[in-house]
Amino acid sequence: MTNTPTEPDSVPELPDNPAERRNGLITWLSIAAVAVIAAVAVLISHFSGGSSRADASGRVTVKIGTTDRSSDFWPVLTRRAAEEGIDIELVNFTDYTQANPALSQKQIDLNLFQHLLFLANHNVADKDTLTPIGSTVVVPLSLYSKKHTTLQDIPAHGRVAIPNDPTNQARALLVLQQAGLLKLKGGGSVLATPADVDTATSKVTVTPVDAAQTVASLPSVDAAVINNNFALDAELDPSKALYGDDPSKPEAEPYINVFVARAADKNDPTYLKIAKLYHEEAVKKAAIDASKGTAVAVERPQADLERILASLEKTVRAAH
Repeated sequence: MTNTPTEPDSVPELPDNPAERRNGLITWLSIAAVAVIAAVAVLISHFSGGSSRADASGRVTVKIGTTDRSSDFWPVLTRRAAEEGIDIELVNFTDYTQANPALSQKQIDLNLFQHLLFLANHNVADKDTLTPIGSTVVVPLSLYSKKHTTLQDIPAHGRVAIPNDPTNQARALLVLQQAGLLKLKGGGSVLATPADVDTATSKVTVTPVDAAQTVASLPSVDAAVINNNFALDAELDPSKALYGDDPSKPEAEPYINVFVARAADKNDPTYLKIAKLYHEEAVKKAAIDASKGTAVAVERPQADLERILASLEKTVRAAH
């Protein structure tokens, strides 16, 4: 049993301690200030799309890597994004191999320069997880000649130059097969190589060269399959191409060009907003005009793009 000390019958009540009142008020004000700051931060994050690059005014800067900074559609897209509080900063790469590593290493926020098959090859080769967040266009891969004006004019055993990088080389072979100039064993695939050409039943032979040299090869071959950007740079007339694949067909799915983000950012609302703005009429028209009318706009759901990419990655892994 605990003894209780004897207390007086009454204890005079002590007055409030002014310091305690002051300290309590300061504590309350501090808590309130923190709450207000947190609320403002939430609002800024909400209206800027949640990006960590938002400034105090709520505007957000997004760095986009590309290989065609001079294309006429970029000023239109950049202007529309600015109206939505998004400042696009373009980072131009002269080599296709640079833009994906730069994205993985967080030097840029998005990139737009590649189709899904190129992305699949990168992800498999580098064990990466870069992800498409929006589609843009499919650009045809076309056959040009300075010696002949029709497919029928190309002679038996004629020589055709094709790009030598894996994705464009396979596509070029498929284009020549569709044009009736050669046949691929087993019908070919998105990973076809010159070794897959059935020479006994093919009209032409192929000569792989660097993609940038396909235009320069035209005088010395019967025809060349040339990427659209190199053809336009050389001022070749797309309407004079002897043949091109059809961007609107299902076979063109691997060649859908896409905005690409890191997997962790695939749902970032600011990035998705940029991808959506691309399909506004003014931006889309500028992109198609820049291709001299050869590009076909493609607007596919993000889930479709991820499904196509996963299938292509599976194909690439199986080939290795």
